[in-house]
Amino acid sequence: TSLSIWGWGSLGIVLFLVTFGPFAIFYFAFYILCFVGGGFVVTLLFGKSNSEKYLEQCEHSFLPCTSVGIPKCIEEMKREARPIKIDRRLTGANIIDEPLQQVIQFSLRDYVQYWYYTLSDDESFLLEIRQALQYALVQFSARSKETDWQPYFTTRLVDDFGTHLRVFRKAQQRIAEKGDQMKDQAEELVDTFFEVEVEMEKDVCRDLVCTSPKDEEGFLRDLCEVLLYILLPPGDFQNKIMRYFVREILSRGILLPLINQLSDPDYINQYVIWMIRDSNCNYEAFMNIIKLSDNIGELEAVKDKASEELQYLRSLDTAGDDINTIKNQINSLLYVIKVCDSRIQRLQSGKEIDTVKLAANFGKLCTVPLDHILVDNVALQFFMDYMQQTGGQAHLFFWMTVEGYRVTAQQQLEVLQSRQKDGKHQTNQTKGLLRAAAFGVYEQYLSEKASPRVNIDDNLVAKLAETLNHEDPTPEIFDDIQRKVYELMLRDERFYPSFKQNVLYVRMLAELDMLKDPSFRGSDDGEGESFNGSPTSSINLSLDDLSNVPSDETVQLHAYISDTGVCNDHGKTYALYAITVHRRNANSEEMWKTYRRYSDFHDFHMRITEQFENLANILKLPGKKTFNNMDREFLEKRKKDLNAYLQLLLNPEMMKASPALAHYVYDFLENKAYSKGKGDFARKMDTFVNPLRNSMRNVSNAVKSIPDSLAEGMTKMSDNMGKMSERLGQDIKQSFFKVPPLIQKTYSDPDHCRVAAPIDDNVDDNIPLRVMLLLMDEVFDLKERNQWLRRNIKNLLQQLIRATYGDTINRKIVDHVDWMTSPEQVADAVKRFRDAFWPNGILAETVPRRDKAIRMRTRVAGKTKLLEIMPDELKHIIGAETTRKGILRVFEMFQHSQLNKRMVYVFLERFLETLFPQNKFPELFNKLHSRSKQMQRYKQRLHSTQAPSLQK
Repeated sequence: TSLSIWGWGSLGIVLFLVTFGPFAIFYFAFYILCFVGGGFVVTLLFGKSNSEKYLEQCEHSFLPCTSVGIPKCIEEMKREARPIKIDRRLTGANIIDEPLQQVIQFSLRDYVQYWYYTLSDDESFLLEIRQALQYALVQFSARSKETDWQPYFTTRLVDDFGTHLRVFRKAQQRIAEKGDQMKDQAEELVDTFFEVEVEMEKDVCRDLVCTSPKDEEGFLRDLCEVLLYILLPPGDFQNKIMRYFVREILSRGILLPLINQLSDPDYINQYVIWMIRDSNCNYEAFMNIIKLSDNIGELEAVKDKASEELQYLRSLDTAGDDINTIKNQINSLLYVIKVCDSRIQRLQSGKEIDTVKLAANFGKLCTVPLDHILVDNVALQFFMDYMQQTGGQAHLFFWMTVEGYRVTAQQQLEVLQSRQKDGKHQTNQTKGLLRAAAFGVYEQYLSEKASPRVNIDDNLVAKLAETLNHEDPTPEIFDDIQRKVYELMLRDERFYPSFKQNVLYVRMLAELDMLKDPSFRGSDDGEGESFNGSPTSSINLSLDDLSNVPSDETVQLHAYISDTGVCNDHGKTYALYAITVHRRNANSEEMWKTYRRYSDFHDFHMRITEQFENLANILKLPGKKTFNNMDREFLEKRKKDLNAYLQLLLNPEMMKASPALAHYVYDFLENKAYSKGKGDFARKMDTFVNPLRNSMRNVSNAVKSIPDSLAEGMTKMSDNMGKMSERLGQDIKQSFFKVPPLIQKTYSDPDHCRVAAPIDDNVDDNIPLRVMLLLMDEVFDLKERNQWLRRNIKNLLQQLIRATYGDTINRKIVDHVDWMTSPEQVADAVKRFRDAFWPNGILAETVPRRDKAIRMRTRVAGKTKLLEIMPDELKHIIGAETTRKGILRVFEMFQHSQLNKRMVYVFLERFLETLFPQNKFPELFNKLHSRSKQMQRYKQRLHSTQAPSLQK
C-alpha cells in the first residue's frame, strides 16, 4: 500500500511539472499570498470606515471634550528651553557667596549631573535641588548671624576638649592597671575609652558611631535629614526624591569624607608639623623622643631611614674638608641606630628602668644645692614632700613663711614711704599690720604653744620675743633664726643629706631635666604622704578642734529649704531661706528650723572649701546676681539650687570621706544666728587675697622663672595690695598670714565629671580664663598628682592675669572670636574646603594611604616639633618632666582615629546645639546614640548595683 501511495504521488508530480512547467510551484504560492493579502486589506479598510462612523455618532452622546490644557502643555514642551535665572545671594556677603556657589555647582556636577543626563535632558530637577540647597544655606546663614559664638569658642569647645583629654587620661590609667594582660592594647584602649565616656557622660556614648562605618553612615543620614527638616520649606521636605538626593550628597559626599580626613592621625600629624614649620628640629629634642618612645614601629622606621642615609653617605666618593663633615654625619647616624636598637630591645624584653634601681646609684646623679632647691618652685615641691615624710616640715614652712613675711613687709614699707611723700600718714596702721603678722609667725612656730614647734636655740627665741614686745618689726627681724633653721636643714642628716639619697630626689632631677639617663620616666603616683594643705593653722579651726569632732556614724542629718521670703531690716532688703532640719540617732529624733541668708551660704561655702580643697571641685554654690535678685522667679530658682547644694553636702559618702566636715555642717544648721568668720569686705576680697598671699609667702623667689611681663604685673599687684590693706583694717590683721591647716585630701573623685562642671554658670565674666586654667590642669595632670606648690603657682599666675591683664585677655578673646566669625575668615574657610575637595575645579581623587614607615617617622617629627616649641618658662613653672608628659599625652591622644572621630562628633553636636538652641538637639543626640553597646552595659551594671539597695 505504501508503495502504491508513493508511486501515484510521484506520477502526479511528474505530470504537473510536464503540464505547467518547473515554475508552476512559485506561481501557485504567489497566487495564494495575493489572495490572503487582498482579503486583509479589504477587511482593514472596511473596519476603519465603520469605526469612524461609529465614533462620530458617539461623540455627541456621552464622551467629554478633550481638555485644552493637554495640547498647550505639549506645545510648551516642544518649544526651546528658556535660560534659567538663579538668585546667587546666600549670606549677604559676596565674598562668601562666590565660593559657596562654586561648591554647590561642583557638588551637583560630580554627584548628580554625571548620571542624571543619561536619563533626561530636563534641568528642572537639578534646578529644584539647587534651589533647595540655596534655601537651606540662607536659613543656616540667618541662624548663624543671630547666634552668639563667644560661649561656644571660649567655653564649650575648650570644655569638650578638656573632657575628651580627661577621659583619655583615665582610660590610660585603667590600661596601666591591667598591666601585661592585654593582647591588643590599641583596641583595648578604645574600648576602655568609651567605657569611661559613658561613666562620665551618664546618658550618651558614641562608640557605635566612631567604630562602626555602617552606624556612622546611618547617624549622618539621620542628622542630615533633621537639618533638612529644620532648614527646608515643608513642601520641599515632603518631596522624598529630592530630599534623599540632598541627604546623600551632604552625608556621604561632604560630611563623611571631611570627618574621615579630620580624624586621620597622619593628617593631624602633618598639620601639626605644618603649623610649626618655622621651627627647626632640635637634635636634643629628637634624641629625647627616641629615648622616650614606647612604640616599636616608630623606632624601626627611624632606624631604617638612618640605615638608608648611612648607606648613601658611605657610597659617596669625597675628599678634603667634606670628608670630615660626612664622618660626623656617619657617626651621628650610627649613634641614632644604636639608641633605636637599645630601645627596641628594652621594649621587647619588657625591662624598663625602675625608680628604685636608679635611686640606688646616686653617685652618678647631679647635686643640687639646698639654696637652689629653696628658690626653685619645682624642686621645692619634692623637698617639701620629703620633709613632711620625715617630720621636719615645720622647719621648712618656717623658712618659707619668713621669706613671705620679708617680701610683704618690704612692700608695705615701700608703700608707706610713697604715701608719706604724698602727704598721707598711715604709719600706725601699717606698723600694726606688720606687728600682727610678725606675732602670728612667732606664735605659729616659735612659741611654747606652737605645734609643731621649730627646735632652735632658746636664747634666739627669747631675744626675738623681746624685740617684738619693745620695738617696731622690720623685714629682717627673723633673719637670725631663719639662718639657723637653714643651717639645720642643710647639715642635719635627717633632712637635706638624706633627701639626696631618696627617690624623691631622683624625681626632682627628672623634673629639672638633669638626669643623665633621659629614658628615666618618673612614676605618676607619689610615694609617701601627699601634702594638700598649707603649713600653718586655720583661721577658724585648729587641728585640735578637728580631732575632737564627733564621729558617731549612727547620727543621720537631713535638711531642706522649705520656704523663702524677703525681709526688710532698717531699710536693707534681703532674701531669707527657711531650712527645716531633721536629726536622728539611735535614741531620739529632733527637728527644728533655722534661717539663713545667701551671704551665710556664701561664707559657709568659702570656709569649707578653704579647709577641704577638693570640695571646691564637687560643691557648686549658685552664683550671685546683682540686679533683680529679689524677683520671685529668681528666688525660687535659687531655692532649688541651694536645696541641691544641701543634698550633695549631706550625702553620707561626702560626710564619710571628710569626717571633719560634720563640725562645720552642724554649726551652720544649728538654730542660732550664724557668725561669719570674717568681715564682709574681707570675705568678699578673700578669693583675691588668699591665693596671692599664700603664693607670695611660699614661693617669693619663684618670680625669677616668670617672664618679665608677669613680673611687672606682680609689681602692680603689690601696689594694689598696699591699697587694699588700708581698707581691710582690723579684719585683715587676723587673716593676712593665716592659711588652712594640714588637712589631707578627701577621697571624693571629681574626675567623673566634665572639665567645666565646677564653673558657676551664672558668673560668665571670667569663664574663658577659668576654663583655660582648668584645661592646663588636664593637660599637665596637676590635680591628679597632688602638686601643692604648683597649684599655688597656678593661683599666683591666675591672680596676676586677673589683676593686670584680665580685662585685656577677655577683650582679646572676644575680638579673636569676632575675627574668626568675620566674613573674610568664613570665606577663607570655604575656599580652603573648596580647594581641598575640588583642586583646580576637579574632584580630588582619594589620597592613597601613606606607607607605615613614613607615617611613623611623621609621628616622631611631630612630637619633636611639639617638645621643641615648649617655652622654658613653662618648664620652670611646672617642671620639665611634667611638661614633657603632658605634651606627649596630648599627642598620643590624637593617634587613634576612633577617638578623633569622637571628638569631631562632639564638636559637631555642640555646634548644632549652639546654632539651634530651641530644637532640643541634646535629646535628639541621646536618642541617636541610644543603641550604644557600652551604654546598655552601663545601664545593666547600674541596675544591678541599685537592685539590692532597692530590695532592702
